[in-house]
Amino acid sequence: MNNTEETKVEEVKEEQNASDVKIVQTDTDSKDGQTKCPKCGATDISTNVNTGKLRCNFCRHEFEPIKLQGMEKDLKNLKGQVMTSGAQNIVADTKDVVTLKCSSCGAEVVIDTASSTQARCHWCRNKLSINSQVQNGAVPDVVLPFTVKKNEARTKIEAFVGKRKFYAHPKFKAEFTTENIMGVYFPYMLVDVNSHALFKGQGEHQIRSYSVGTGDNRETRYDAELYNVEREFDLVVDGLSVESSSDRLNTNNKEKTNNIINSIMPFDVENCVKYDSNYLTGYTSEKRDTNVEQLKPLVDKQAKDVARFAANDSLKQYDRGVAWSTQNFDIKGEQWKAAYLPVWLYSYQQVSGNKKLLHYVAVNARTKETMGSVPIYYPKLILISFLVEVVAFLFMITALSDVDNNWLVLVAGIIYFMVIYFKYRNTGARHSYETETKKEVTNLRKVDDFVKKETGLSNATMRGANNKALDGVVAKTGVVNKMVNNDVMSALSGDKSITDVLKDQTKK
Repeated sequence: MNNTEETKVEEVKEEQNASDVKIVQTDTDSKDGQTKCPKCGATDISTNVNTGKLRCNFCRHEFEPIKLQGMEKDLKNLKGQVMTSGAQNIVADTKDVVTLKCSSCGAEVVIDTASSTQARCHWCRNKLSINSQVQNGAVPDVVLPFTVKKNEARTKIEAFVGKRKFYAHPKFKAEFTTENIMGVYFPYMLVDVNSHALFKGQGEHQIRSYSVGTGDNRETRYDAELYNVEREFDLVVDGLSVESSSDRLNTNNKEKTNNIINSIMPFDVENCVKYDSNYLTGYTSEKRDTNVEQLKPLVDKQAKDVARFAANDSLKQYDRGVAWSTQNFDIKGEQWKAAYLPVWLYSYQQVSGNKKLLHYVAVNARTKETMGSVPIYYPKLILISFLVEVVAFLFMITALSDVDNNWLVLVAGIIYFMVIYFKYRNTGARHSYETETKKEVTNLRKVDDFVKKETGLSNATMRGANNKALDGVVAKTGVVNKMVNNDVMSALSGDKSITDVLKDQTKK
């Protein structure tokens, strides 16, 4: 089969898949223009962060949040692929600029949905809002309102940075202020999954550990019991959350600490309400620029990771690990919806020569979970790490040098450096979706058949153990790389040179 035929086959498959998708229209009763207070008729409406409700800024009347309708609530009945209208493919030629007619004075007001979904009428000062979905990713299905006040977020950020002032870069310390923190709604896809999992393999349970040999040649050995293990169950995943901005999805970005924003999840997405642009008053937002077919490989891998870790709850006796030889994960149904989730964000750009790094300190605007990256003053850290190494070396050559694990003393300075580095930069911080996502296991079937006793094992954990493997972490990198490659190929089909395209990708 040649490339042309393969392309046609893929197109046919995509058409077939598209025909199987159930679309739930979530903005059927949404009206653009003036959203008026039912009590006084004012259009100046914003979020009351104490309650998460909308409040009229004139008469203080509060609106009850509206929940999204039309979605499958009993996820055990979820079949096929269900997608909301706000999660449908972005239409490339959709215009960002929308013109609304003010119902009070008749003036025409232009709103650039690339940066906002609200504007004031320049004549009567009434506020106009876009609530109907524009196919450019700017209007989601649901929104999770801010419930953490700015002052609370400032306190959390100041406390986080305050614990990291000693090695912080002097310029950062001089310029640090939380006056300019921003409340931002970031775009996510929320996915519900109904699935069936079957895992087969072998697990090891440690009986004892002991030492063999004499003097410096002593080694640790382990005795264990080997079992044939099976776990089969139905699994419902409720509200798996993935970034739907290609920029934020790239947590390996060398110019931005995007992993910081990822790490403050999870959100209480079960409290999301139907989208109303008034929730965005006083905050900024980023629009979605990815589609379901781009994110589906990542979601499927992460859902499988959730299943694998759900199985671990019944495998605690296998303390040396489980090596799965069969991992079947069948998705019966998926339900997708586009969402805005709230974050308080402090950012600081560190410039060193031609290199730039944008540091974030982020606060989950629902749970107050805080994580950040602080610029390090490396001359000071290296100097003190060296002094730690010198002290450790002097300690080793004294009468106390007969302590075990002398090699740890020899690398004490390096260990100190790495501990401080990770405390300040948090490069490994991430959302533990595999354990933090809501899930329900039913119809669990367990098999634990004893095989044999193993003695004199030299490895501390089972060889080939993969019950804690994370395919979704690798898949995220693959998804980002694929999007970048597609952008490059699309751009090359136009007027740009390869040099220009790569420069654009670097800027992103």
